Amino acid sequence: MPAIFKSILLSAALWSLLAAAQPYRHGGWKKVPVGKAIYFLTNDAVNAVVAVPVAADGTLSYGTVTGTGGAGSSSISGSTMMPSAPDALLSQNALTIAGQNLFAVNSGSNTLTMMSICESDPTVLTLVGTVSIPGEFPNTVAASAKNNLVCVGSTGAKAGISCATFSSTAGLSEMDFLRPFDLGQSTPPIGPTNTVSQTFFSEDESLLLTTVKGDPTANKTGFLSVFPVNPRCGCGPASLSAKDTRSSPPGTAVLFGSEPIPGGSTVFVVDASFGAVVLSLDEETRKASLVAKQVIGDQQATCWATISPATDSAFVTDPLVNHIVEMSLSDAKIISAVNTTTANAGTGFIDLKAAGNFIYALSPGNGSTEAEVVVLDVSRGQGSAKVIQTFGLNALGVGKTAQGMQVFM
Repeated sequence: MPAIFKSILLSAALWSLLAAAQPYRHGGWKKVPVGKAIYFLTNDAVNAVVAVPVAADGTLSYGTVTGTGGAGSSSISGSTMMPSAPDALLSQNALTIAGQNLFAVNSGSNTLTMMSICESDPTVLTLVGTVSIPGEFPNTVAASAKNNLVCVGSTGAKAGISCATFSSTAGLSEMDFLRPFDLGQSTPPIGPTNTVSQTFFSEDESLLLTTVKGDPTANKTGFLSVFPVNPRCGCGPASLSAKDTRSSPPGTAVLFGSEPIPGGSTVFVVDASFGAVVLSLDEETRKASLVAKQVIGDQQATCWATISPATDSAFVTDPLVNHIVEMSLSDAKIISAVNTTTANAGTGFIDLKAAGNFIYALSPGNGSTEAEVVVLDVSRGQGSAKVIQTFGLNALGVGKTAQGMQVFM
């Protein structure tokens, strides 16, 4: 074959990859799947899960609202002593997904709801069951498909971690005992400081990690809690250990949203008092140490984080600053900051989630602006994030108490 034809064929293949919006990585083009639907909570007095379909180009449309059978609630702002909005639950992971199952907290009724996701249409959710939680004001949930274990973090007057087993056929078991965090809180809690932030499983699902905010004004130190998972033994189900290991890495104060960094024992965590850190978890002691720390200069309360498989970087949000900041997974350095003032009518964003070549960020507003989800395209790799859609939520009845963000792949 003449060289010129080989060149034409090679160029055609390259342009085909570009048209498919697949980001380039060292060693070749990396195929990243597109999400099928996003989910978050209305967190109203009559709580519900909102499911919005994702198109092949990453954009959103229509949507369904399915009741959880429980009640939402709002924390109390320590500065105003009024119900908080946005960020009514002071947390990340107010709902989560494991396989075809979705789990959502009901902070006003102290319950956990399990729903099944329809395989042919992921916006169709079916209520499987609801169980009572021994804690008060549950605000974060983690589920392990490997262990068939779901664990809930509560942050009210009875704060701590409790767990249940689940299956697609039997649904949820009763919750086990509360592993307490002595926060001295009320129900609803007064925050955002001195509250549970997020509970989540390690990448291999052998550990349950929970970030707990300190209160610098009261000289109260926050910490990272690590509970080992007791694997299945014979016919017995997996369970969570009764005892955790806690550590407060130097330089941290108000640990909030987190995500394990793929392929190791490090975790990316935002700290609402200054920006974000990379923490390393010792496999033997289960204590966290500081790898890197980054101050975000104009931040007011950086609280939520997600890791994008398309960019191999983290994206973080602030409810009071209208931007989305991209940060390095190795040293937390700032890669880029997307100014979203023209795209988002609210003051900033809370929960967000990366999926495929896109980032989905929730902005509930404060009641005077429409709640929205903003979609960012990151298909060209690090530093390329750009807003491609602002999806208004008025038609779905979503308001300022909305919380959580998950994507079904």
